[in-house]
Amino acid sequence: MFDWFHRLMPREEKFFDYFERHAQTLVEGSRALRDLLEPGADIAACAARINKHEDAADDITREVMLAVRRTFITPFDRSDIQDLTASMDDAIDQMKRTAKAVLMFEMTAFEPPMREMAEHIVKAADLTLEMISALRDMKKHSSRLMAMTVKITRLEEASDDIHDAGIKQLFLAHRGADPMAYLVGSEIYGDLEKVTDRFEDVANRVNSIVIEHL
Repeated sequence: MFDWFHRLMPREEKFFDYFERHAQTLVEGSRALRDLLEPGADIAACAARINKHEDAADDITREVMLAVRRTFITPFDRSDIQDLTASMDDAIDQMKRTAKAVLMFEMTAFEPPMREMAEHIVKAADLTLEMISALRDMKKHSSRLMAMTVKITRLEEASDDIHDAGIKQLFLAHRGADPMAYLVGSEIYGDLEKVTDRFEDVANRVNSIVIEHL
């Protein structure tokens, strides 16, 4: 009975605006992270950019959580809205943690596989924004949405492979001379891998929402 009533009521579109604004912080944050890993980068400035976008994402998250409590008719289940927002927030949070680790360990040079992982993160962020925008009409775009979730999952899997190969190269380069360089480098590899994991979490949330509403 309630489902029938829910379909008749107009949807509250502001949640899609929130989602898209949040996804845009992921796009901007991913570009700042990629720039941070480039040779000759102003690392402190890039980290500050990431922090700025993470702060913006936190503000949007608070707006969403408040709107969920105050809105009578939401576009889909309230818990799904909260979980999707939280998963996007986790992605930008992990970018911030990565930048923080770089600053803490005073890193100034980065391995090529790290930069390759950063490119995958940018691609995942771009796909996430496209995917989130398509949620406005998920029935119309269901096939496209499913395809994008698969692409993000494949980017995460490819990043796992790059991570493993990079860790091995790092070990071979430093095992007999500089174990601290290996430990620090492996920490950054791990943080980058976690960023791609968080994007896969977002894709999985979207996948669940679409399946529920098909």
